[in-house]
Amino acid sequence: MLRNRRFAASAVAVAAISVLATSCTGQSGADASDDPNAKTSITFWHGWSAPAEVKAIQENIDRFEKAHPNITVNVVGNINDDKLNQALRAGGSKGPDVVSSFTTSNVGKFCSSGAFADLAPFIEKSRLDLEKTFPKVLLEYTRFEGKRCALPLLSDAYGLYYNKDAFKEAGIASPPKTMSELASVAKKLTKTKGGSYEQVGLMPTYHGYETVVDHYMSSWDHAYFDKDGKSNIAKDPAFAKMFTYQKKLVDDLGGYQKLEKFRSTFGDEWGSKHPFHTGQVAMQLDGEWRLGMAEDAKVPFEIGVAPMPVADDEADSYGKGFLSGTIMGIAPQSKKQNAAWELVKYMTTDTEAVVQFANGIRNVPSTLDALTSPGLKFDPRFKTFLDIAQHPKSSTPPAAVNGSTYQQTLQDFGFQYEQGKVKDLQAGLEKTAQQIDRDIEQAQ
Repeated sequence: MLRNRRFAASAVAVAAISVLATSCTGQSGADASDDPNAKTSITFWHGWSAPAEVKAIQENIDRFEKAHPNITVNVVGNINDDKLNQALRAGGSKGPDVVSSFTTSNVGKFCSSGAFADLAPFIEKSRLDLEKTFPKVLLEYTRFEGKRCALPLLSDAYGLYYNKDAFKEAGIASPPKTMSELASVAKKLTKTKGGSYEQVGLMPTYHGYETVVDHYMSSWDHAYFDKDGKSNIAKDPAFAKMFTYQKKLVDDLGGYQKLEKFRSTFGDEWGSKHPFHTGQVAMQLDGEWRLGMAEDAKVPFEIGVAPMPVADDEADSYGKGFLSGTIMGIAPQSKKQNAAWELVKYMTTDTEAVVQFANGIRNVPSTLDALTSPGLKFDPRFKTFLDIAQHPKSSTPPAAVNGSTYQQTLQDFGFQYEQGKVKDLQAGLEKTAQQIDRDIEQAQ
């Protein structure tokens, strides 16, 4: 999926969603009265924009319309959460019936505010066994406080890409499996040039592509919140361990200022001049899409793919990783919710539909049957991400009533800590936890 996973768009979206609790009205589930077998048309809004992605979406819609000849789907692409929320607030006949979002961290807000319709009645009527259909983590990030307002539509799994030629040159036989091994390998692969670098083993700063707090945290067993829903980041030692590890790696590789100056020379994250493609970084924490993008860029070295290393005292969990993905739901104002459900159900649970869509945009399938389907057409290295997606200890940040705000707050603390502006880690975490709790309390 060619999309930026930074928090800025999410923050705007969260602010926009906040007014939906009083403005989203309409029938849902058992109250939906439209006949899904009648001749009708529905509108589907999605966020994909790249030509190959748009083509894959349309091919999936074509298959749906063939299977449901009475339903015509009007497709509108390149819709981000901000545009989506504006339309849901406005309502009216020109709004969408089926909606999708890349921002799994906003599910808490989508569900609690009524931005997305409750899917429980539709699921019950269709007798879907969700636990037998989707991996556990995907089920968790599509519901909030018992309410299910979305279903997973493909997923993203993060692993470690590495330059096999650079490994061979440095005498490194295999990818690192623990975080201490990752640090050692990163140092071996780093080559200085004058006052800068020819190559860094890994760009560890939080402004680096994908090396953000929540992605790093997937390498540690952790809990963002305690059983009472309070921020746990100052109490769970995993957070202090991660921040300490990342800061030391930044320092060991030359320091924040030197690394950031080198990072300013990097090409666009979504273009052919990505620093992993050009050899400026020898290892890259990234999602499954990077393999296809690197191959398309015709990189002059052999690409290796492996799970992200894990905490040294959690070596038995190697193989896990960070998960995210696209979610799909129904607009609460839609007057055609039964017909809309037919599209949601088809795109998220039909094995052939999921497999063909995953093939089309190089994403990880989101159902258990699709993950093991012989119809998947991927580079053999892609199996690493299929395995990460099914690993029982793979994780994603939990939903919150104010969406990704708590993640942004923790990320902001990370920016301060890695630069040395915060000297007392524990005190900083405690202050950050207090801010997270205040923000959530105000949003309720």
